[in-house]
Amino acid sequence: MPFELDRQAFEGLGRLCADAAENCIISAPDPAGMERIEARFHGSAFDLHRHDTYAIGVTLQGVQTFRYRGMTRHSLPGQIIVLHPDELHDGGAGTEDGLRYRMLYLEPSLMLGCLGDAPLPFVREAVVADDAFCATLLSALGPLQQELDELFVDDFLAQLMQGLTRHGGQPAKPIARPAWRAATLARDYLTENATRPVRSEELEAVTGLDRYALSRHFRAAFSTSPHRFLVMRRLQRARRLITAGEPLAQIAVDAGFTDQSHFNRQFKKAFGMTPGRWASLIRKQAPAAA
Repeated sequence: MPFELDRQAFEGLGRLCADAAENCIISAPDPAGMERIEARFHGSAFDLHRHDTYAIGVTLQGVQTFRYRGMTRHSLPGQIIVLHPDELHDGGAGTEDGLRYRMLYLEPSLMLGCLGDAPLPFVREAVVADDAFCATLLSALGPLQQELDELFVDDFLAQLMQGLTRHGGQPAKPIARPAWRAATLARDYLTENATRPVRSEELEAVTGLDRYALSRHFRAAFSTSPHRFLVMRRLQRARRLITAGEPLAQIAVDAGFTDQSHFNRQFKKAFGMTPGRWASLIRKQAPAAA
C-alpha cells in the first residue's frame, strides 16, 4: 500500500500553485547537489538547452512535450521523465490545457557514492512508466515545502539509483580507481574556485594528469567536461542569487562572468530561458513550519 499513499500525495500536488501566476517555477529548500522544483506552463517553456545534472521528474497535469536525443517525446500524468546530463532538450505543454510537473535535478557527484566504481546509468527511454520508481520520486517530490534531512536523502538516493539502474540497460565498463580519484580532485578544485578563471595547468598540478587524459576521465565520471562543470557551478550560484532578489548586473559579477552579456548567453544555453525571464517566474517555497 505505500504507493497508494504516494498516489494520494501525487493527486494533491497541483494545489500548491493554485494561486500562482499562469506560468511559474517554485523552488524548494534543498541540500547541496540537489534541486527540486514545481513548474507550471502554457505553451513553450524552455528553448533547447543542456545542463550537467540529471533531470528526473513526474508529470502532474497535462502533456509534457520535449525534444531529446533527436526525437519528440510526450509524458502523461504519472509518467517519469529521465534526462541524462549534458543532453540537449527543450520542453513545454503539449496541449492548450497547460502543464504542471515536478522535477529533481541531481549533480552526478551526489550519486557516485551509491555506485562504487560503476559508471553513471544511462536511461535511453526518456519517458518511463514504473510505479515503484514513481513512488520513490514522490517521496521527495511530494513534500516540496519540506527540507529533506540527511538520513532521508541517503536512503532516497540509494533507492533512486536502483530505479535508474533498472532502466539503464547494459552497464558501461567500470572506471579505474585512479581515474575516479583524478576526476574527483578536479571536481573539488573547480567547485572551490568556481567564481574565477581556472587554467588547465592548475588542474594538471592538482590531479597529476595531462589536460587531455583528465578531460576523458572527467567526462566518463561526471558526463560533462571540466569547463562545462565550472560554468554550471557559476550558474547555480547565479540562480540562488536571482531567487534572493539580487540585481542581474551584480549577479553576473558575483558569479564569475566577464559581463552581463556573457552571463545571459550562458544562462540561456544551460536553462533554456534568459535570467530575466527566470527571475520573473521563480518563487521560493518557504520551509514548512516545525
